[in-house]
Amino acid sequence: MTLSELVTHLRTTIDFDNPTSKKCVLLYAYNGTGKTRLSVAFKDAGKTNNTVDAEGEDDADVQGDTLYFNAFTEDLFSWNNDLENDTERRLLLNTQSRFFDGLRELEMDNRIRPLLQRYADFDFTINYDGGFVNFYRDIRVEESTERVEFIKVSRGEENIFIWCFFLAVAQLAIDAEPNTETETPIPYSWVRYLYVDDPISSLDDNNAIAVASHLAQMLKRPGNRLKTVISSHHSLFFNVMCNELGNAKKYFLSKNTADESYTIQDTTDTPFFHHVSLIKDLYQAANGADGKLYTYHFNILRGILEKTASFHGFSNFSACIKQAADDPEGTVHARIINILSHGNYSLFEPREMLPENKGYFRQILFDFMTNYRFNPALFPEVTPTTAEPIA
Repeated sequence: MTLSELVTHLRTTIDFDNPTSKKCVLLYAYNGTGKTRLSVAFKDAGKTNNTVDAEGEDDADVQGDTLYFNAFTEDLFSWNNDLENDTERRLLLNTQSRFFDGLRELEMDNRIRPLLQRYADFDFTINYDGGFVNFYRDIRVEESTERVEFIKVSRGEENIFIWCFFLAVAQLAIDAEPNTETETPIPYSWVRYLYVDDPISSLDDNNAIAVASHLAQMLKRPGNRLKTVISSHHSLFFNVMCNELGNAKKYFLSKNTADESYTIQDTTDTPFFHHVSLIKDLYQAANGADGKLYTYHFNILRGILEKTASFHGFSNFSACIKQAADDPEGTVHARIINILSHGNYSLFEPREMLPENKGYFRQILFDFMTNYRFNPALFPEVTPTTAEPIA
């Protein structure tokens, strides 16, 4: 489908005016797929007046319906590192953007601070007249506390601050129930949709989980009238969102570079994490009626064993191979995997395994799956009979 068709599909899925439509769509896509472009197109589709002024520029009074967080949001903030004196480093706000309208009246610093304290140990002040943020930290020096002003925060801390800034605005939008009885516009009452694209860049896994959980709790608040699209390339963040927002529509988004078309695949009934999908592929190949097993399957199995050994603290993947009665050191199967995962073959011209190696492969795989339990709904229980090598 085209970009325009994809936007139409998303807006239909979470149609604001349809109370039976989904509240949220979750999109997983690799970097370079076009998630930022999609978020902008989604926002543009919500403009109620697609006119231009006399100079051909977009009409500044065009009213939209989408509040989004993406790379453009992050670009509204930039550093002045005071290269001359190296003392007053400040984060500048692009006050020409309407994103920052009414900062002083809305007391945004008091709204951002309790959100930021979840993630960071520094504080800040917003200079509304100068259009910049001063970060500071209180440190203990002997018996007193000293404040260090104009500190330079890390890239991850900067992204956390910008994210909390957006969350504070989003919270205003969630709470802004439209009131038709007054002529005074309620801040952010025009928002119908939230579009969040990759809010966890430069964050470690702990913060990625915290951000996902916090966002989900905000979206699940009773009375939240907004519909939401969340897109990400971060598998852990996406998985947490899937767990938290169980009723959300979940898609894998991909792009065909040949014709710039997009494809979305429902991920509801398929394993999401890469290693689980690989194990499922190996399991299906090993149990296949046609017996088609190729040499590269050993290479995939070796990768899974390596990751499992690392996760469980072993120094070698052979620790995850069940030791046979006639091979107490487990060296035979480890040697087979070593040899067959480094063979001189091409992934693009698969070479079928010899019957004897198929038997070894099945035994190693089924023993591994018996020892390390996976979801039985995805993998029916492996019996000793099916685990026997098939020559």
